[in-house]
Amino acid sequence: MSAPYILVLYYSRHGATAEMAHQIARGVEMGGLEARLRTVPAVSNECEAVAADIPAEGALYASLDDLKNCAGLALGSPTRFGNMAAPLKYFLDGTSGLWLTGGLVGKPAGVFTSTASLHGGQETTLLSMLLPLLHHGMLITGLPYSEAALLETRGGGTPYGASHHAGADGKRALDEHETALCRALGQRLAHTAIKLESVRG
Repeated sequence: MSAPYILVLYYSRHGATAEMAHQIARGVEMGGLEARLRTVPAVSNECEAVAADIPAEGALYASLDDLKNCAGLALGSPTRFGNMAAPLKYFLDGTSGLWLTGGLVGKPAGVFTSTASLHGGQETTLLSMLLPLLHHGMLITGLPYSEAALLETRGGGTPYGASHHAGADGKRALDEHETALCRALGQRLAHTAIKLESVRG
């Protein structure tokens, strides 16, 4: 049996959400668990287009087994008109088998997003990602206001999950508060998963 891990599952177009995923993974590892980084392929408008099984760079594509066997989940997407990106939604739409078996019930989950503008739909995107996780019976771990960076941030950061203001060109780096909140989300997921496992054990 493999060691418990938090699945950090994301879609990233220009790299900002991927950088958030790496910071969340660092937080998971600081919290005492392994982080497994996974992404999803882009969705094509051409019916016959298929992605290679292994992406040219970055994280591997997620499988349903990655999701089924995780101890917890961090789910991330850039904002698309106040909603999660289509590739991530497409992947989640294919998880009905896990829903039927209750495979994710009782596992902790958190969400994260990146936007081009400061008020570009961060909170609605986070909420859109929470909806399928609630249907799966996952336990939502947001970011409490005991995280000082949540009160001090001038960029991203919400109680619903970690967020980042990437700028119009998508090149604004994570600032210290956004980084701290990504790591805090990762740690919170790891700590929660460990506590839940000790109760079940």
